[in-house]
Amino acid sequence: MNSDLSPAGISQPAPRSAPGNAVRNQHRWLTLVVLSLAQLMDILDSTIVNIALPSAQHDLGFPADYRQWVLTGYALAFGSLLLLGGRLSDYFGRKRLFLVGVGGFAVASAVGGAAGNFATLLAARIGQGAFAAMLAPAALSLLSITFADDAKERGRAFGIFGAISGAGGAVGLLLGGVLTQGLSWRWCLYVNLIIAAIAFVGGLVLLRDGDRPQRVRLDVAGTAAVVFGLIGIVFGLGTAERNGWHDIRTLGPVLAGVALIAAFVVIERRTAHPLLPLRVILDRVRGAAYLTLGITGTGMFAVFLFLTFYLANTLGFSPLQTGVAFLPMIGLVMAGAVFSGAVLLPRWGPRPIVPLGCLLAATGMVVLTGIDADSSYAGNILPALLVTGAGFGFIFGSVQNSATSGVQPHDAGVASALVTTAQQIGGSIGTAVFSSLTTSAIAGYLAAHPGTGTLAEATFAGYHLVFWIAAAVFLGSALLAALLFRSGPLPLPADPAA
Repeated sequence: MNSDLSPAGISQPAPRSAPGNAVRNQHRWLTLVVLSLAQLMDILDSTIVNIALPSAQHDLGFPADYRQWVLTGYALAFGSLLLLGGRLSDYFGRKRLFLVGVGGFAVASAVGGAAGNFATLLAARIGQGAFAAMLAPAALSLLSITFADDAKERGRAFGIFGAISGAGGAVGLLLGGVLTQGLSWRWCLYVNLIIAAIAFVGGLVLLRDGDRPQRVRLDVAGTAAVVFGLIGIVFGLGTAERNGWHDIRTLGPVLAGVALIAAFVVIERRTAHPLLPLRVILDRVRGAAYLTLGITGTGMFAVFLFLTFYLANTLGFSPLQTGVAFLPMIGLVMAGAVFSGAVLLPRWGPRPIVPLGCLLAATGMVVLTGIDADSSYAGNILPALLVTGAGFGFIFGSVQNSATSGVQPHDAGVASALVTTAQQIGGSIGTAVFSSLTTSAIAGYLAAHPGTGTLAEATFAGYHLVFWIAAAVFLGSALLAALLFRSGPLPLPADPAA
């Protein structure tokens, strides 16, 4: 048997003695590098602009309350269009959508870096999100079919890919600090041109798509329902901190979005060619993976967002120092993801690994509930980052593999899109909920201590509440993962029993 692609698009294993086997494996790992670079570009752009925003605001002269839309514009386009991007990659080819996504992302980044006003910057960020929605599911589904025939290699590959996903947000903070402080905020966007150029050339040369299923009519009704539903939810949550949870400007879009998502489920049950075949999410292992990603995504943003505030505002860290402070966590995320994916997951499956990762993350959150004005980075922050980083590595290295396990080739794109959708929507919910809780906690503390409570004390009360709730979120996720995941190794995509 040779190592060519079968008609189903699944790489067939060659005998160990085959002379071409080493070349095939070498190309696999080079393919992983290309796909990981694209994933890094997607994930770090969710946070790299955070640190650059004050400089961009000063340079372009837009009001402070416009800043959130530079972040929300990306999240709106990215989160709402992911399922469509996943299905398009199944219909028109994963390699083709990958290259279109990388090229479009680079163009949008160039426009944003050269922006002379707020409108251009916002349009560029929306464009980045739209092309990221094509790129992300195509990359993950290409990874799934590239490593479809060997559980050990698949586990190692998904461990590395999961490490990139888990650490990408922190890498964005580090890179944003370096570029903003050393060059200009514009380089937080221009840097994507370098990454995209390498990913595009590598993808053009190395990626192998496999045969595509027969094209069928696109599910227009389902697409419209899920796109506008996710836009409503993300948009409404993005306004919660400013308008409050009881304001119609918050509740209206969120409730409309939830209603449209419910309508989407009904449509998918009845249409002949659904955008999201319900068999993808009703599988026990994949369903558990999507749910775990969504829940842990809410807690993960508590680390990046509020710990960044603490390092900058309380400890007085510069943007560069803030980014460097997250490096130990990045290292543990990567080490934990690779170790769990390559060593633990092929032997034990996700059931013991994901709950352990969630428990480690919860422990890190509990440690952070003790921070105050007299805390130090080495004594209080670093231990929490190390424990949390190891936990994130265990979670992402296993869950991303689980989310595409046993899926049929013609569903690989949409199954992969759901991974990033769950993470993005979870992160949006986490950002909105925790920001709102912090604001309420600060106001409540000052009201309970009239004339005696300081703003600094009230701020710490808000931080402590957020980290306690994040710990509870991770504990709940650990329980759900332990109950929902099956015991034993994951099925391979090529496994007919899957």
